Amino acid sequence: MRNKTFILVAGFLVVLLVGAGAVYLYDARQSDDIADGIQVGGVDVGGMNKAQARDKIQRELVGPLTQPIKVTGPGGHDFTLTAKRAKVTMDVNGMVQEAIDKSRDGSIVTRAWRSVTGGKLNANLPPKVDYSASAVNKLIRRKVAAHNGIVVRVPQLRTDLQKTLTVPSGERAVQVAVTKEAPKVTVHDLVKKYPNYIIVNRNGFQLRYYHNLKLTKTYGIAVGMQGLETPAGLYDIQNKQVNPSWQVPNSSWAGSLAGQLIPPGPQDPLKARWMGIDGGAGIHGIDPSEYGSIGTAGSHGCVRMTIPDVIDLYDRVSVGTPVYVV
Repeated sequence: MRNKTFILVAGFLVVLLVGAGAVYLYDARQSDDIADGIQVGGVDVGGMNKAQARDKIQRELVGPLTQPIKVTGPGGHDFTLTAKRAKVTMDVNGMVQEAIDKSRDGSIVTRAWRSVTGGKLNANLPPKVDYSASAVNKLIRRKVAAHNGIVVRVPQLRTDLQKTLTVPSGERAVQVAVTKEAPKVTVHDLVKKYPNYIIVNRNGFQLRYYHNLKLTKTYGIAVGMQGLETPAGLYDIQNKQVNPSWQVPNSSWAGSLAGQLIPPGPQDPLKARWMGIDGGAGIHGIDPSEYGSIGTAGSHGCVRMTIPDVIDLYDRVSVGTPVYVV
């Protein structure tokens, strides 16, 4: 009786060992296979081996992600973001290995049972895709600008680009997210603050007068010669005089007149009107005999005008009118 029981137990153990060995061998043969139900970035690689999964990921995930993205900005201004420009990198082998590692979840018995019975893991693994955030940020700053009344929602745009760069989708396009915003300064505010202003264009030898933000009059002028240039910058009319006297600067070019006050008359080069803008510099009329200097760099730093033009301008502006010399 004991021999019979021993034989039965021994036989059972042999069967058990043989079964365990078979399960082990079966599981070992599945070590490079991917379980059913596993996806990588939405690409189904379940039931495939390494080579098959690699080919499918390359075709259905890497392929689409290397296509350029069309970015539509405010006002219909478009630009293209390429994978190369964004420095996109994809670890295909790493994705395949992660899918295989996921397939090895559980014990040897549960894996074998799942495989034999057709069970699925139903896991969607994130793709191993990376890009240069600094390259994308640099492109956003350079290419996408806000417009009047519109502010670009940069964090949302960055998120949308990240998703499109790293997750394959049917449409490779991003609409720039914007927020409408009321202007802090309105046109009415500008007109009220700057009803009049002057722009002196030295290279073009023109003085432009603006009223209510609109160009109203353009005058021909002369500006400072080389070494005595009319100073560039933003100024304003500091004083106004009719038939001004000339306070001669203490400069070598003034010769014996340096430092003197020349009253109105033949010796006074300042004719009809004066509008001081920066220390000794100003806008003034000249004698008709000097009209030939208009359109040249022929003054000692002031802005020269014909007598009719300087009178016309004088009557249009007041002390405090901005003067922008460019």
